[in-house]
Amino acid sequence: MDPATIVTVVVVAIIVVFVLVVLFRAVRIIPQASAGVVERLGKYHKTLMPGLNLLVPFIDRVRPLIDMREQVVSFPPQPVITEDNLVVSIDTVVYFQVTDARAATYEIANYLGAVEQLTTTTLRNVVGGLNLEEALTSRDNINGQLRIVLDEATGKWGIRVGRVELKAIDPPVSIQDSMEQQMRAERNRRAAILTAEGTKQSQILEAEGSRQSAILRAEGDARAQVLRAQGEAEAIETVFNAIHLGDPDPKLLAYQYLQTLPKLADGTANKLWIIPSELTEALKGIGSGFFAPKDPSAPGWVDRGTTKVSETEQTPDLATTVDLGSEPDLGFPTVTRPGSSDGPAASDGSTDVPPTAPPAAP
Repeated sequence: MDPATIVTVVVVAIIVVFVLVVLFRAVRIIPQASAGVVERLGKYHKTLMPGLNLLVPFIDRVRPLIDMREQVVSFPPQPVITEDNLVVSIDTVVYFQVTDARAATYEIANYLGAVEQLTTTTLRNVVGGLNLEEALTSRDNINGQLRIVLDEATGKWGIRVGRVELKAIDPPVSIQDSMEQQMRAERNRRAAILTAEGTKQSQILEAEGSRQSAILRAEGDARAQVLRAQGEAEAIETVFNAIHLGDPDPKLLAYQYLQTLPKLADGTANKLWIIPSELTEALKGIGSGFFAPKDPSAPGWVDRGTTKVSETEQTPDLATTVDLGSEPDLGFPTVTRPGSSDGPAASDGSTDVPPTAPPAAP
């Protein structure tokens, strides 16, 4: 191959490589959510948007791409002095977004460091006017103030601050112990108050229940006594009517009376037994009923149908005159009612019994 041909091939190759390099430098593809600043001859020319862009080779220069998405930056803890001279450590998180690539490139050298320093100074200004308790309970207020200040300061840098959050506020260890003791005492006080209120309410409910129970029990007892009294009245009335309808004779009444007498002494608490004055009369009636002669012609026979009962004029009480003159001596004393005008006098050896007999031995 002659030298002319070799030179021609080399020149052609150089031209092809040059064309390829020019084409490569003239075409620039920008990804989505990114922006590129183009400088022509060292001066700002334009901002490249996402997609295919054509440049002038060897004249236009593209600066590093800028991320246009919202970014989250967590800054390290910063010591801050509160109004009551306590040093607290505060962690912050900043959400910001670049809205103007040209301003973010030419208005500030390092916008990320600038945002961090501005956040620290603004945080100290805001928290420095609050005491510890207000700083712990006013996070929303602090976040709002920080966002407003940062947004105004970074607006000319082409940056928009979306949110500022306080991730942690850590007081000194001694303050934390004091706060824990205070909270424990407050919880104990609330627990004691709630316990006392519960006990009070329980006692009120128990007293109300006891009152209602006592009222209902008293009403039940009163109703039971009324019903019991009505039942006893009906029973007495029924017995009274049955006795009068049956018309019992004196012997039956005397026998029933003697059967009732042992009930008077029933019970271990009875120390004294009072014998009624009608006991001798009842015994005499029984004796006359069981031991009187059955033959009318026999001596001592008495016609029981001739027993006379009269009303006395001296007293409204009923008096009974019993004719015992012809009865055999059964060992019972003869009883004569005071004020009796009819009937024979007491036989010899009879004894008048006073209305009330002396008490028997226990």
